[in-house]
Amino acid sequence: MAALRGNDWAFLPNALPPSWTTPERLWPLVASARDKVGQLNGIGRTLPAPRLLLRPLQRREALRSSRLEGTFVSPQELLLFEIQMRQKREPQTDRESDWLEVFNYYRALRIGHKKIVAGDAFDRGLFQELHRALLMRARGRNRNPGQFRTRQVHVGLDHRYNPPPPGQLLECLANLESYLAGDDSTYNPLVRACIVHYQFEAIHPFADGNGRVGRLLLSLTVCKWLDLSLPWIYMSEFFERNRQEYIDRLFRVSALGEWEDWVTFHLHVTIAQSEASIERCASLQALRNTYRKRMAHASARIGGIVDRLFSLPVVRIVDVRNQFKVSYATAKADVDRLVDAGILVEIEGVYPKTFGAVEVMQTAYGD
Repeated sequence: MAALRGNDWAFLPNALPPSWTTPERLWPLVASARDKVGQLNGIGRTLPAPRLLLRPLQRREALRSSRLEGTFVSPQELLLFEIQMRQKREPQTDRESDWLEVFNYYRALRIGHKKIVAGDAFDRGLFQELHRALLMRARGRNRNPGQFRTRQVHVGLDHRYNPPPPGQLLECLANLESYLAGDDSTYNPLVRACIVHYQFEAIHPFADGNGRVGRLLLSLTVCKWLDLSLPWIYMSEFFERNRQEYIDRLFRVSALGEWEDWVTFHLHVTIAQSEASIERCASLQALRNTYRKRMAHASARIGGIVDRLFSLPVVRIVDVRNQFKVSYATAKADVDRLVDAGILVEIEGVYPKTFGAVEVMQTAYGD
């Protein structure tokens, strides 16, 4: 502990690795979680167009992780933002700030994956890059994006948790960085990722956005350390549904050293989210096959439009025109045909005319 002004004390997490070791009674749960992640990755490897089905999972993660921080955006709002409001300008309203905040998470996740595929290390440079991507032009942009905090912060209205003071911050980060660079075979990779997630949240290195950066790192470490073909596993949906338990479990590691309860919770989250993603991927793939059969006698161009709907299930006629280099009239005829087939529906109140694949959105983003 470190003393602060007044009656507050700051918490200094113990250096990694922890003195705790995985007890034998947890081994079956670890094996079950690892098996579920393996099943999900196996499905991902066999999909004919895996990235088409990965994008909805990543947007769900962005939506749910942002909800944990009090930012509520609907899937349709996020999708419309992607196609209509990507220009680099400051948000004009609070609602635009919300949309940009969630989109930035989705963007940061993809940036992070490209980094680790390229061989970049899990280090403070990556932490800072993810943080910059999250706060770019969004709420919090005035809180030093990409820079570690230089003042004390508090978590909770009642100062329930006070992370390390700025003077001890770099020492804590150096230990975390060293642990991430090592090869700790003491723990299963899933358990190790869970330990790192706690440590990052306990250090709380930024003035804002720590929870989101921590959950981004969780997805990326699991992807890297379990050698997944793509980052298929995301935890924020379960965390958001069990928000208080998630927060309490993190806090009790700091207050009482309850590593086993935290790891057990995390493994159950891994199993539940793997099963949910397996089911969602299967449903999306089945729907894609249904659409392809329905449009079997259409042009290859229309087949391409249908496939794109699984990655981004909203489309404008001008998008079709630009993507396939056809006339506006031809693009309109293609969209009209998909409307007649029951695949697209016009979204009311949006200009220019925008169409949504309702069944895809329900399958990808519904509960």
